[in-house]
Amino acid sequence: MSSLSASEPVSTPTATGTAPNPERIAVKVEDVSVTYRTTFERTPTFKQAIVRFGRGERAVREVHALKKVSFTVNEGTSLGIIGANGAGKSTLIRTIGGILPPTSGRIEVHGRISALLALGVGFNPNLSGRENVVLGGLANGLTRAQVAARAEEIAEFSELGDFMDLPIRTYSSGMRSKLAFAVSVHMDPDILMIDEALSAGDAAFKKKAADKMQELMGSARAMFLVSHGLGSIKEMCNRAIWLHKGTLMYEGSPDEVIAAYTKFLKVGEDAFSLEDL
Repeated sequence: MSSLSASEPVSTPTATGTAPNPERIAVKVEDVSVTYRTTFERTPTFKQAIVRFGRGERAVREVHALKKVSFTVNEGTSLGIIGANGAGKSTLIRTIGGILPPTSGRIEVHGRISALLALGVGFNPNLSGRENVVLGGLANGLTRAQVAARAEEIAEFSELGDFMDLPIRTYSSGMRSKLAFAVSVHMDPDILMIDEALSAGDAAFKKKAADKMQELMGSARAMFLVSHGLGSIKEMCNRAIWLHKGTLMYEGSPDEVIAAYTKFLKVGEDAFSLEDL
């Protein structure tokens, strides 16, 4: 189990490869908040710029990406995460994945995560696709022998042919997406996290990717899917949450959460309250 809190990260080894047990917790998120501090703002007036320069000040703005979010995901759960741009969806799974530390709150993760958070995150553009497969496998905790055993399967799944031996910088975004997905799903993850992974690539590959994720759910303990495609959430998930401006608005079955979200989109934020659900 790995545990990440705002104060002190703690990790202990957990056995992998066991079948999902719906009574066991895979991920627990408790009162998690993430706040960014940035100097970005609108262009100051000349007077404001002179005053700040004289005082040695810099304008700092706080962005509350997540606000006391809490939920529990048991093994065997495929969790869809929906919401508008800027809702905090990607921040949430990056925090669960250990990439971003929470400002406050606590996250428990039981098992090894394979995270496909964006197109080719972590790829070295100057190395070939095949070399990046090795790096991706090692980063996921596999041995070189285990990576070598999966390398050809990954190459075949990604359908890149001779491009596997060319530098990543020569790839299109769709090719990077295919390779990133292939690496992630062939690493025997306990927990699979996917952020808009199926937004690129042709229809045939999207179908192939969807079939692979369905297969993984038979062995992975849990899956997180961030997507604007509500159809994909309904088809691939058995649980869902809706985030809005960093706040968890609704949690339930995909049908329930999507119904609440679409109602919100129709009536607008000013005319909406949780009592309307």
